[in-house]
Amino acid sequence: MKFNRLRLLGFKSFVDPAEFVIERGLTGVVGPNGCGKSNLVEALRWVMGESSYKNMRASGMDDVIFSGSATRPARNTAEVTLFLDNADRTAPASFNEAEELQVSRRIEREAGSVYRINGREARAKDVQLLFADQSTGARSPSMVGQGRIGELIQAKPQARRALLEEAAGISGLHTRRHEAELRLRAAEQNLERLDDVVGELQGQIENLKRQARQAARFKNLSADIRKAEATLLHIRWTQAKEQEGEAKSALAVATSLVGERAAQQMQAAKDQAVAAQRLPELRDAEASAAAALQRLTISRRRRRACAPARPSSRSVSPSSTPTSSASGRCCATMTRSLRGSPPRRPSCARPTRVPPRPRRAPAPPSRMPKRGCR
Repeated sequence: MKFNRLRLLGFKSFVDPAEFVIERGLTGVVGPNGCGKSNLVEALRWVMGESSYKNMRASGMDDVIFSGSATRPARNTAEVTLFLDNADRTAPASFNEAEELQVSRRIEREAGSVYRINGREARAKDVQLLFADQSTGARSPSMVGQGRIGELIQAKPQARRALLEEAAGISGLHTRRHEAELRLRAAEQNLERLDDVVGELQGQIENLKRQARQAARFKNLSADIRKAEATLLHIRWTQAKEQEGEAKSALAVATSLVGERAAQQMQAAKDQAVAAQRLPELRDAEASAAAALQRLTISRRRRRACAPARPSSRSVSPSSTPTSSASGRCCATMTRSLRGSPPRRPSCARPTRVPPRPRRAPAPPSRMPKRGCR
């Protein structure tokens, strides 16, 4: 592969789009100090994957963007594109389809940079490997700058070895070897970690097997318990049905008994009502009989009180005549009182105490049938 041209936009002093054509043979750039000759070499290094801002003579990677001048405003982006001739098809297999490769790098302020190869985004490592296979790169000894010759003369054996390897075209192989070693180390670490994980999983498998046996046993016991509970519930349901039938028959008997008792109670209430209607007449008759009995008792007592003493058989007192006349008056008085005239108190009778009139017994409460009784 060969470099064809270099396109710059907003990179350092190249604020306007500029294209630097690299012809066959030797191409030189001549100009006064500060015209941007070193910026072209730095642009080549930057597009080939340079990651150190110190090698770009900047305090930060954003300093490669044009920062403005007295007559030009600052830009926010910078882009460098390198065109490569791939007619001999020596590019990697993933980029070996086109005859010309376009490697570009675009940076935005405070957003980082993006690499593209033929318009497709790529990693910085892919770009570095692409140029390492061609015995070049951002830090390749083939990029000779100011003071570079003196550094190569005074370099250590390791640096000289890197220079010889790059001249022999095996620097890309060393890069791939280093990546392969890193991958192998990562794989070894993963295998060690995998062994630890397998050991932990084996311990967990034993626990899971024990838990599985316990779960199966629990499942069987649960099924047996459910069957036993279902049988018990069926037995209880059958007993409840039988008790329900017995309760219904007892309810029918009790209902008929309640009906009979209600009928008896209604009949008793009717009898009570009839008796209550006849009660005043009976009370009046009782009062009349009690009054007549009292009068008879009083008249009997008076007769006893007014009765004369029996005469002696030996002699008769001449004063018996007035007494007999007095007793005749008492008898006459009693006769009038019995006929209905108020009796008069004889002078010979003692005052007698009249017994009190008996009180009427209170009528018993009527027993009427309660509502709701059938």
